[in-house]
Amino acid sequence: MSKFSLLSTLLAASLMFQACSDNNKDTAQDVNSILSTNEFVLTGLDNKQYIIEKAPQGFKLKNMQGKVLILDIFATWCPPCQAEASHLASLQKKYKDDLVIIGITVENNIPNTKLKNFRELHGADYVLVNSTENTRIIDAVAEKLHLGRDFGIPLMAMYKDGKLVNYYQGATEEEFIQSDIKKALGK
Repeated sequence: MSKFSLLSTLLAASLMFQACSDNNKDTAQDVNSILSTNEFVLTGLDNKQYIIEKAPQGFKLKNMQGKVLILDIFATWCPPCQAEASHLASLQKKYKDDLVIIGITVENNIPNTKLKNFRELHGADYVLVNSTENTRIIDAVAEKLHLGRDFGIPLMAMYKDGKLVNYYQGATEEEFIQSDIKKALGK
């Protein structure tokens, strides 16, 4: 019995030290492991962190009450995603005090230079994130919208104070998005 006890103690200690010695973890990943599964910490190209919270009817940007949030799920190689970037930038500029657009790439582990090139080439002058949390929030948005795993991109989901306003799959005219922004803002 004492051999079993000694072996169990040694095994537990080795597992503890092995887990503690993993130096490859990203800081944002460490933060996300501490937070509840109802929050996502996304890191923008400017290294600013954006905390998105799950709400019963959607998502909201932490400490941004009253603003419209658009989560734009895209890929840098996607022609409709490239085409919509300048339209989203136009809307961000027009509604700068009332709107936050966060572009979330579906591409895992792409270099920030690729996102910066996308921004420059296609005029994506809004928040672009390249975070370890991208996949997790993309899955959560798709689940809330009942889309499953194989949805088309671009996918934009618009929220106001944690409530879904509308969502769009594929290329969408700027006027339709603007109409929903105005409706959400009561204008």
